[in-house]
Amino acid sequence: MAPPLPPLPSIAETLKHPAFNTAVWQLVPDRSGITPVAQARGGPIKISWEIHGSGPRRLVLIMGLGGMKSAWQRQTLYFGHQRGDEYSVLIFDNRGMGQSDKPLMRYSTSEMARDVAELLAHPDVGWLPGFPLPSDPPSSVPRSLHVVGISMGGMIAQELACLVPAAIASLGLICTAAAVENTTTFSEHMAQRLSLLLPKTPERSIADAARRMFSRAWLASPTDDIELPDPETTPKVLPPKGGGAKYLKFSSNAERFVAQEMNKRLDPDSGFTVKGFLLQLIAAGWHRKTAEQLARMADEVGRERILVMHGTEDGMISVPHGRKLIEMIRPGKGLIIEGMGHVPAVELRDFHRVLEDLFATGERLNGSAMMSGGS
Repeated sequence: MAPPLPPLPSIAETLKHPAFNTAVWQLVPDRSGITPVAQARGGPIKISWEIHGSGPRRLVLIMGLGGMKSAWQRQTLYFGHQRGDEYSVLIFDNRGMGQSDKPLMRYSTSEMARDVAELLAHPDVGWLPGFPLPSDPPSSVPRSLHVVGISMGGMIAQELACLVPAAIASLGLICTAAAVENTTTFSEHMAQRLSLLLPKTPERSIADAARRMFSRAWLASPTDDIELPDPETTPKVLPPKGGGAKYLKFSSNAERFVAQEMNKRLDPDSGFTVKGFLLQLIAAGWHRKTAEQLARMADEVGRERILVMHGTEDGMISVPHGRKLIEMIRPGKGLIIEGMGHVPAVELRDFHRVLEDLFATGERLNGSAMMSGGS
């Protein structure tokens, strides 16, 4: 049995915390915009995006259910600001969330992947010229995209890799699944699904999210491993939005999580809506990729270029899903991390290193392919 959830600070306590207004970092992009996609698919649907950094390695970070592009702030800071001469980092709000449009229609991970591909191909971004690619693309198509997706974002990343495998330099599928299945009893499975739909108080909603997303040990731990942005020394970092010159630490990760959730819910410009959340939930719940589809994708992308990672304490998509995905894809690296929850982008101290290794593998294979005359 899992240890009990450590006490979370109350919303009232969190709002009074001196670090509350510094929980969401003000990272200035090099480029940004709102770009229409899905013109012939029920749109146009406007997608809000940012590119941080100007380096040659192109990272495409795809957020999960209910998440904003700002949820990648640790990776955006590390790759796009502290190493912005090496990397260019594309972050965006999926349809239904943030500053992107929230049309009332049936969402699917395959349609959301086409949103991403069309955004990449649009002159605003210009990272995927020639899309849609032919079924047998020429060897001149560059493998220039390092794609990382978490949770529902990992489902979208699977679909994107099936759609444009020849453009993928590396692929990180993090805490995701080929399909969400019942890995417990039927009653537990139904209770978990229904709990996402039932109305709750903000206190209960945040506590339930914390329980599903993070390990108990991480929530209770201090925030010493978080490197805060320094507006005085880091390129294109503004002081906190709520005033003050510096970003401040919280005493525990649980405090920081509650503060970030309340910033999202209270900020009228955040773009979080229950409607958008439920539409994305439908897309994630109905995601389905067969073993054959994933094997073909892995063949076309190249298994050495693929990372699948999952945590044993993931309460959102249980660890059997990660093991099954590893069995289906047989990636170059399959990691089951003991004690990790659902969001290593926030929780895992060495997540940057894991991604750097993945990107370096993709670049090395690109060099090998160029030397051998392949794609």
